[in-house]
Order: sequence, then C-alpha cells, then structure tokens
Amino acid sequence: MMEFPAQTEMVNMCLSGKQAEALGTETPEPSFTGAENQELEEFLPHAPGKEKPRFTDFEGKTSFGMSVFNLSNAIMGSGILGLAYAMANTGILLFLFLLTGVALLSTYSIHLLLISSGIVGIRAYEQLGYKAFGTPGKLAAAIAITLQNIGAMSSYLYIVKSELPLVIQTFLNLNEKTSDWYMNGNYLVIMVSACVILPLALMKQLGYLGYASGFSLSCMLFFLCSVIYKKFQIPCPVPWSNMNYTMADNMTLLTAGLTYQNGQSHEAEIESTECSPKMFTINSQTAYTIPIMAFAFVCHPEVLPIYTELKDATKKKMQRVSNISIAVMYCMYFLAALFGYLTFHGHVESELLHTYSYVDPFDILILCVRVAVLTAVTLTVPIVLFPVRRAIHHMLFQNKEFSWVRHTLIAILLLTLINLLVIFAPNILGIFGIIGATSAPCLIFIFPAIFYIRIMPKDREPMKSTPKILAACFAGLGVLFMIMSLSFIIIDWTTGSSKSSGSH
Repeated sequence: MMEFPAQTEMVNMCLSGKQAEALGTETPEPSFTGAENQELEEFLPHAPGKEKPRFTDFEGKTSFGMSVFNLSNAIMGSGILGLAYAMANTGILLFLFLLTGVALLSTYSIHLLLISSGIVGIRAYEQLGYKAFGTPGKLAAAIAITLQNIGAMSSYLYIVKSELPLVIQTFLNLNEKTSDWYMNGNYLVIMVSACVILPLALMKQLGYLGYASGFSLSCMLFFLCSVIYKKFQIPCPVPWSNMNYTMADNMTLLTAGLTYQNGQSHEAEIESTECSPKMFTINSQTAYTIPIMAFAFVCHPEVLPIYTELKDATKKKMQRVSNISIAVMYCMYFLAALFGYLTFHGHVESELLHTYSYVDPFDILILCVRVAVLTAVTLTVPIVLFPVRRAIHHMLFQNKEFSWVRHTLIAILLLTLINLLVIFAPNILGIFGIIGATSAPCLIFIFPAIFYIRIMPKDREPMKSTPKILAACFAGLGVLFMIMSLSFIIIDWTTGSSKSSGSH
C-alpha cells in the first residue's frame, strides 16, 4: 500500500493558531521554530515575490473526487501483489468472504476515527493517541505507524530485489540468470538505495509527492489491466518455459497421484487438476491471508489529513469519501487476485509479478509492467521514509535544532536497516505477514477502538452503551487476530513449510 503519513505531521505542524481555530483543531505540540522550520520547506523553486506555498494553502479546498483519489492512492500499494497468492491458499469463496470482512472492518474503524476527531477537534492520528492516553498513546501510535512504513519500504525494496534482475535479463536477452554481480538482486537493491533513494531522502521536503503518488496509482492500474489481459493469453495448463519449474511441476503432479501409462499422460486428468479453481481450501499458508489483506487496506493515518483538506468538510462527507475509496480498492484487489489466481492456480507465488517470468521471460507487456512498478516503488520509498525520520526526531530529538548531520545519519541508518531486512528476508511473504499481523491490526482495529472509548465522554455514551461495547469487541477482535496470525506464522516458520518466492 502506498502510505504517505508525512501529511499527518505536516498538517499539524503547519497549522497556525488562527487556522487551527478555524478548523476546530488544537494547535499541536511540539511547535517548530528556527532552523527546524527548514524541514518544512519544499525543494522546488518558487517565483520571486510570491509567498512560498505551504501544505495548508490547499486546506479545505480539495474536491470530493480528488479526496477519493487521494485516499484510494493511500490505500493502494504493494499489497496487491500478494493477494493472488492469498487466494490460492484460501479458495475463491473464502478469499472473497475474508476480503469483504477486512474492507467492512476498515470502514468501521474509519468511522470511529472520524467520531473521535470530531469530539476533540484533532485531525492527526498521533494527536488522537495523545488526547486519549497522553504521551504513551502518542508514542504507541507513532511506533505503529513507523513499523507500518518500515514494512512498506521493505516490501517496495523487495520488489526491486526481485524484479530488477529480470528486467536486466530481458534487456540483455539472456535465456537464464547468470552469476554476474549485475544479476544479483542483493547488490542491485543496495545500488538503487545508495544512488537513487538516498539522495531523494535527503531532501528537506519531498516536493514531488503528489506526482509520485499519482504515478504509483497509475502503475498499479496498469498492473491490474495487464493481469486481466494475460489471463486470456496464457493457456492452462501453463506452458512453463523454465525447465526447473517444469520438473518441479511434474513432481507435484506425480505426488498428487497422477499416473503415466505407455509414455502417454492422462492429459485430461492433468488439465482438470491443474485448471480447476478451488472455492475453499485451508493449508499452512492460509495463515498469511488476513495479514496480507490488512497490510493492503491500511490507510488510517492518512484519513484525518485528507479530512482536513476536504472542501466543506463534514463527518458524513468524509465517511462517503472513505466508503467509495475502500469500495474501489476492494474491487481492484479482488480482480487482481482472481485473474492472477486463475492464470497460475496453485503455482502463483507470493509476489505475483515474479511468476510471469517462468512463462515468458521476454514478454514485452510484462517488461513494461515491471519497469513501471519498479519506478513507482523506487520513488515511493523516500516519501514513506520522510515521516519515519520525523517520528524518530520527535521521539529522540524533540527539542533539538535541525542538523544536516542528524538528518543524513537517520536516513542512512533507516535505509541500512531496511536493506538488511530485504537481503535476509527469504521472501516478500514474511514482510507482508509480520507487518500485517502487528502494526496493521493496531492501526485498523485496536487504536481506533480504544481511542474512541477513551475520548467519547461518558455522559454522552456510558461504558455499557452499545457503541462502546461494539468498539470494545472491535479492539478485542484486533488483539485476537494479532495473536492468531502471529502464532500461525511462527508455526509455519518453525516447520519450514513456507514457500520462497522465486525459488523455482
């Protein structure tokens, strides 16, 4: 998902007293003065004699349609690449049921956030935590958002590690990967991080944010259209071009009980086994399904800043924006998962785009999709890194003046940590699973519910009132989901049954 929590902090820090009063918000703390304000300046030049544009210049002027686009863009992200794998391990009907449930629960949690923000007049996730539980609440929200963003950046860089060697292989017209360094994904992800992402991450403010956001959403739409098109172009059984994959595929068929007689296979039996979609299935990989879905639907830190920018903003109008955005993403997610699964059935990998390389490594359409997705995720990493660095600054260096040395070191340390995670992670499934089972349930289920229970005055809604009981059950569901998902994932790791993306 392409999350951009930078807006959350920027809204709060840029609001002046009068603007905050007009919005019905409190002036946030801490305020930035002196050299720290340099971080809020854009790197794009502005015309002499004109006031520098600020984030709040457009506050309250964003149309309903553009707000839907912004929130849809905040929801959409790398999670869409893992949904076909989730469907392969649940079946179509169970997947549809779970996806619908997560989408509806996300809508309800946004409803709780909007009510809470309306009561206290605060439109920032961390500040709601501060209002509800003081500094511990603010730190908990900031840590959850930070972990979510680190997971998002790791998933983006894992896509670079996985897909960039295939792009180079196609351009060089190589029939198979070589041992040369420029075909090693670990080396390539380090080079991209050092040469492209780090210079962009060192900007004081990412002025290309809007352009990169729109481009990223366009790339994912292109990806979806390509997945649908390839479903009707690739026959079933899939004609694997990679011999190792074909041998593994044949072994799977043999162990499934398919027999060969007189050198001739039962082609009809093979086809019915390979090409029959499953409606319902459960296996060791099913544990990753809900975490992948939760990871794909996290957009809650961006809801309140978008609410602030909405023209003629009301709680009802913002709820409509959220409902439409989630509905649009729900349809895109289901279509991407369905057509990806119907193309490869049980052989789809945890990163769908990688699976196409085993059919035709030189497919021009898939090459274009890869280049587009790689460009989008590379440009998005510094955008997501920006609020993580600011959160670290708030937690550890709150009263310090702006320092280029500290600004640079934090970016380098974050990128180093993320690169290590990407290099040593066996597949992208682990990233989706862990982040989707930890920070995602906190941001979607637990925090909105407990903030609502704490902030809503008892004289308006007693603790035994139906809305608060529902919110408490909602928070309990999040805790239960977190415990169960983590337990199943740890069991899967210890038994060594997890499939490695790209291992065929």
